[in-house]
Amino acid sequence: MRLANVDGRAVLLTSDTDGIDVAEASAGRFGPDLPVIYQEWDGFCSWADAQEATATSAGSRPRVSFTRAQLRSPSPAPRQIVAIGLNYHTHAAESGFEAPTGLPPTFTKFVSSLTGPDAEVTLPPGGNTDWEVELVVVIGRTARAVSEADAWGHVAGLTIGQDISERVAQLAGPAPQFSLGKSFPRFAPVGPWLVTPEDVPDPDDLALGCSVNGEVMQDGRTRDLIHPVARLVSVLSHTITLLPGDLVFTGTPDGVGAARRPQRFLQSGDRLHSWIEGLGEQHQHFVSGAAAADTTDTRP
Repeated sequence: MRLANVDGRAVLLTSDTDGIDVAEASAGRFGPDLPVIYQEWDGFCSWADAQEATATSAGSRPRVSFTRAQLRSPSPAPRQIVAIGLNYHTHAAESGFEAPTGLPPTFTKFVSSLTGPDAEVTLPPGGNTDWEVELVVVIGRTARAVSEADAWGHVAGLTIGQDISERVAQLAGPAPQFSLGKSFPRFAPVGPWLVTPEDVPDPDDLALGCSVNGEVMQDGRTRDLIHPVARLVSVLSHTITLLPGDLVFTGTPDGVGAARRPQRFLQSGDRLHSWIEGLGEQHQHFVSGAAAADTTDTRP
């Protein structure tokens, strides 16, 4: 199943540009808001499975066609965004750290940084803004002290995220400001849609990467995660309660700009393209503060 947020309405996808309006097709039982669906995830999945089982008669259902400009975050109002650092062996090595063996380094990206998959992002003045493509987990069922064996059962689906990071702010002061340096407006693009785990090739081994202006910067596989998805959900749930609709950024592979020699950071006019196997792609265009348009949609 693929579930999209099209201008604030839940859409069960039948193609990359077409789908079934959930609220209308379910006669108001589910949706139109995505947060409501995550609160009723089990019931929604049963309903959606029935829709897919009778797909041949879908022509009579409320249909919607859309463009990428209408896509927003598939979870637009998470109560928590949890992010993991140094979670690929290659990225830990390029950053000059030993691979973490205990609790993974954890921070948050504040919800105000959340945006959809294709966004114009304003570069903070005087900063060094970097890219970090990441597999993002969307929580579907409340997770509190769950076992690793049961963890996937609490996952609604997977999507793509960019943990855009302003390195000057991130490393300022006597202690790093990870959460602040990674939470400028639109520094958390998520999407284009949610894909349930059973509908991706292998949820524990997906190719992912990103390019800047067509030049590949990151090229990895999620099998290299130090703490894979099930372990992350389990470990996190023993400290915090993960809630339906919450987002977990699982870490980035090697190839970030700060680790390059010489270092390379995003400039005004740059275009960032990210992809994950089976999940789609997303795009950001970066502008300076002076070039930013006042009319750009800021809704997640």
